[in-house]
Amino acid sequence: MLMPKYICSLLFLLMGFSLFAQKESAYIQVLGVTQDGGYPHMGCEKNCCAPAWADATKGRYVVSLALVDPISKKWWLFEATPDIKYQLHYFHTLTKGAYNYLPEGIFVTHAHIGHYTGLMQLGREVMNTREEPVYALPRMQNYLENNGPWSQLMKLKNIAIRPLQAGKPVQLTGNISVSPFTVPHRDEYSETAGFTISTSTTRYLFIPDVNKWDKWDRNIVEEVQKSDIAFLDATFYDDGELPTRNMKEILHPLVTETIAVFDKADKATKTKIHFIHMNHTNRMLWDKAKQKEVTGKGFMIAEQGHLY
Repeated sequence: MLMPKYICSLLFLLMGFSLFAQKESAYIQVLGVTQDGGYPHMGCEKNCCAPAWADATKGRYVVSLALVDPISKKWWLFEATPDIKYQLHYFHTLTKGAYNYLPEGIFVTHAHIGHYTGLMQLGREVMNTREEPVYALPRMQNYLENNGPWSQLMKLKNIAIRPLQAGKPVQLTGNISVSPFTVPHRDEYSETAGFTISTSTTRYLFIPDVNKWDKWDRNIVEEVQKSDIAFLDATFYDDGELPTRNMKEILHPLVTETIAVFDKADKATKTKIHFIHMNHTNRMLWDKAKQKEVTGKGFMIAEQGHLY
């Protein structure tokens, strides 16, 4: 009998096969779209999660991207999520085994559970990998090196850190580079990275976690305009989403705030934005009416399994 999350993976197979066949240059494939707790969310029995508990095919994985190069037959993973074992199998199945099961490297944004804890699956208890490259900024590197169980991964050579420096691109192939930068976030254990991913045809912006846009030292409108596709933090939709919490204490940019920031931008700029990293309470994740409302304003919502 298939596990529920494998059923989720199979839901996208036919779509994935057809899209994969159409791509000849490097591309991004979305392997997850939710906030750290995934969808459905542990302990949630409300209307938002009930459909996904009842029907596993409605579930969605934690935010993750695959950067794929059909020419070199290489791929890279962005974020090591709690769903990593399902996401690796998902990618392997979607691409008909055309790529190595493990990526050429894993880029990690920061030390919050939805973004790096999947690294534990590389340890001797599970995959027992051999020096799997993990790309990390300095504080993230220091955290992995000096805190268990992550330090054990390094001691046993399950992973090998590839140091990143903000503003210094990493050339992966002749036509693909990744440039890290920092964004403001809670940063208890590490800094928080965003990434610009450049291929021969497309420039991607990936910012799954960030504080309010006006706290960043860059102009988000200008950054999106310089990109072709921008995957932006959409953790919460509006300030009424968590009635038991003071939303002013939650520094993620609300989707309504991001929409307001881009209110005067042209249609071409708005359609570059693909909202990602949605909390289980975010109606964009499961409410078709809300999805239609957002896309009707010219914005896009990242979809698991889709190629970009």
